[in-house]
Amino acid sequence: MKSYRKELWFNVPARMDFVHITPDVEECVRESGVTEGFVLVNAMHITASVFINDNESGLHHDYKVWLEKLAPHEPVPGYRHNVGEDNADAHMKRQIMGREVMVAITEGRLDLGTWERIFYGEFDGRRNKRVLVKIIGE
Repeated sequence: MKSYRKELWFNVPARMDFVHITPDVEECVRESGVTEGFVLVNAMHITASVFINDNESGLHHDYKVWLEKLAPHEPVPGYRHNVGEDNADAHMKRQIMGREVMVAITEGRLDLGTWERIFYGEFDGRRNKRVLVKIIGE
């Protein structure tokens, strides 16, 4: 069995945004040489997410509006976590959007549905953060 590990680094200039990373993960699959197996893609920060959904700008806008309604950034003093920080909302947004995804690799390709794409979700941006890509298989 083969094993492959790579870290993808992101520095998103906005506080909250989504980055399409399917091409990055596809490149990792090619580099790994695995043709049958699984890829785990997970955010290595507690204020960021990895998720699968449609690559459609209207949906991404709707996610941002919805997440801000569920866990608004302001008022910062309204959160107990915000002792010296202002990112309690980012922790909650990450919890909703999830930590990681796992995708099957079949015949050397990501086995995604027709409209499924992989995204990095940033909820406390403007600094370097990493995503782990771990691939195992034959």
